[in-house]
Amino acid sequence: MFEFIENVARYPFLQHAVAAGLLASVACGVVGTYVVVRRITYIAGGIAHCVLGGIGIARYLNIEHGWTWLTPLGGATVAAIIAALLIGWVSLRAKEREDTIISALYAVGMATGVLFIQITTGMATDLQSYLFGNILLVTPQQIWMIGVLNAVIVGAGLLFYKQLLAVCFDEEFARLRGVPVELFYLLLLCLAALTVVLLSSVVGIILVIALLSLPAAVAGFFCRSLWQMMISATLLCTLFVIGGLWTGYSLNLLAGPTIIVWAGGSYLLVTAARAAGRLRRA
Repeated sequence: MFEFIENVARYPFLQHAVAAGLLASVACGVVGTYVVVRRITYIAGGIAHCVLGGIGIARYLNIEHGWTWLTPLGGATVAAIIAALLIGWVSLRAKEREDTIISALYAVGMATGVLFIQITTGMATDLQSYLFGNILLVTPQQIWMIGVLNAVIVGAGLLFYKQLLAVCFDEEFARLRGVPVELFYLLLLCLAALTVVLLSSVVGIILVIALLSLPAAVAGFFCRSLWQMMISATLLCTLFVIGGLWTGYSLNLLAGPTIIVWAGGSYLLVTAARAAGRLRRA
């Protein structure tokens, strides 16, 4: 561990990776808590897989048509927001078709991304990094963009804390109090979409939902209020990211999957401990 700390102080690419992970952890802790409490991880999963389509189209237009202003992160953000609004609208207006639209967007988003990556010059080799994360390749420019998105996500999540709290726990009570439930539900989906974009740069598109949900799920075992759960989830996500970076760097493993192993192992350990405790009391 000490060697890893020394290397972080020495090498800029590790410094960038740690900075990106810390920024993403804050958004993960805030929005992941809302997602877990509202039980919409399956919706966030559908949004996540649409991100690859946005990345593929953005890279294609950037490389093949000279749209240098359109970055993969920008394309991912647009695709995620569109998917969130579409899924949210269907969820609110036609609940019986919600699972169908999520499955359709999931498949079409992934397929579109793979096709555009295939036809873009020199991009096919980048597919694995998009699917499983490329945190060690994060640039200073990407960190600035991640920082801006993080500020927007956390600012909105905290500014509308009470409204989102009401929407997550008791929609009917929120309606009676005059809260525009549909508007804040769509806002929550958009915040989840932006968080998915951030986390995809850390652990990749395939694994993004695990990092969005597992820290908050572990925190939920020990916290009695939403704000405590947010703080705990942020700290846990930070621990998982740093632990995954350290393990991956030391053992020459992919950082993204290693981070998820830390998160998933912790969740399973806590779940098993609580189950064993209940059995002893019984």
